[in-house]
Amino acid sequence: MNMSEVDPPTAETELKIPMSETEPKTPAQTPWWVSDSQPLAQSFSPSSPIKRALQVTWYMALAMSLIAGVVGALIGKVAFDNSPHLISSSQVIDRAPNSIAGIAARVSPSVVEVDSSTSNGSDTGSGFFIETNGYIMTNNHVIEAAVLAKTKITVKLSNNQEYTATVVGRDTSYDLAVLKIDVTGAPALVLGNSNNVQVGDPVIAIGSPLGLQGTVTSGIISAKNRPVTTSSDNTAGESAFIDALQTDAAINPGNSGGPLVDATGAVIAVNSAIASLGNSFAGQPGSIGLGFAIPINQAKTTADQLIKTGRSHYPIVGMSLDSTFAGPGAKIADLTNSILADGPASKAGLRSGDIILAIDGVDIATADDLIVAIRSHSIGDTITLKYQRGTVTKTVQLTLAASK
Repeated sequence: MNMSEVDPPTAETELKIPMSETEPKTPAQTPWWVSDSQPLAQSFSPSSPIKRALQVTWYMALAMSLIAGVVGALIGKVAFDNSPHLISSSQVIDRAPNSIAGIAARVSPSVVEVDSSTSNGSDTGSGFFIETNGYIMTNNHVIEAAVLAKTKITVKLSNNQEYTATVVGRDTSYDLAVLKIDVTGAPALVLGNSNNVQVGDPVIAIGSPLGLQGTVTSGIISAKNRPVTTSSDNTAGESAFIDALQTDAAINPGNSGGPLVDATGAVIAVNSAIASLGNSFAGQPGSIGLGFAIPINQAKTTADQLIKTGRSHYPIVGMSLDSTFAGPGAKIADLTNSILADGPASKAGLRSGDIILAIDGVDIATADDLIVAIRSHSIGDTITLKYQRGTVTKTVQLTLAASK
């Protein structure tokens, strides 16, 4: 803002005073403000009109300066009040224990990164403590290449400490494995009940997607009982059949083996597979909101078997299926040995060529659907099969046996 400057009178201002011709011309013509012949007090004598005028002018200049300063301050204040302000807050956010932040803070220390390397490259996955003495659950496909190549498997904790892990056991049919590291007092997670999960329940996934340890994502349960079949290039002719929970929580390569927890922080599933539309990062498929996890009830049963014996079993009905049959239903292969002698199917009277249409009242579309549905049960469970033989439809009950 341009403001006028007011200059006070200076010592160089010269007053032109006409002198009477009769007045003698003496050295007293020297201006009074530089004269040393009179006392200073006499310079402001009110008896002189000219000196009084000078006095008024000086006061006016001082007053104008003061007024200009006050006006400038007021204008500056108005301009400041109309300008944008940057506001800082010192408020503390209250994060409830059951908030996403609260759950992540409790669960994250129990989640680990699992790394393995072979001559063909390296694999990174996730895992979590299931017992305080160092037992860790993960996916079989995370460690399978290292197991077959007999190379080292490394577990990295949330505090970046690293340990060499031993493989307690692994199950290709459920894509599960148990590792162990030499620690005590590990922060084991609480295992929930996946049978109580409902579509729409909030969930949180924690793991190391693309090697980014400690990543937290959230979503909901999108569906239950999704038949998912996964296979590995390292497994000779064997696939994993999962009766999966579907979630829209972002899951990417590296999340495999990590926990999917509910709103209480309890593990309800093990993240295992994703559906994707293409490659998005370094040749890896990215999340499109279709993630699949192994229900924890099944994972716990398998882990208990692996810890106790180093091996696990899954339920069977004792029959081979025709993978080329287009459906609907699952067809027992037209082979002489398609029915296992003394197996559950044989005892129930099933034959080659029969088409299984439903299990426990749930329709079966393909052979994979039937396998997944059977493996979602436990050994010793009794199931009801609806099947078609020729033009006749029948039902039969049988008890599931253990795989060899």
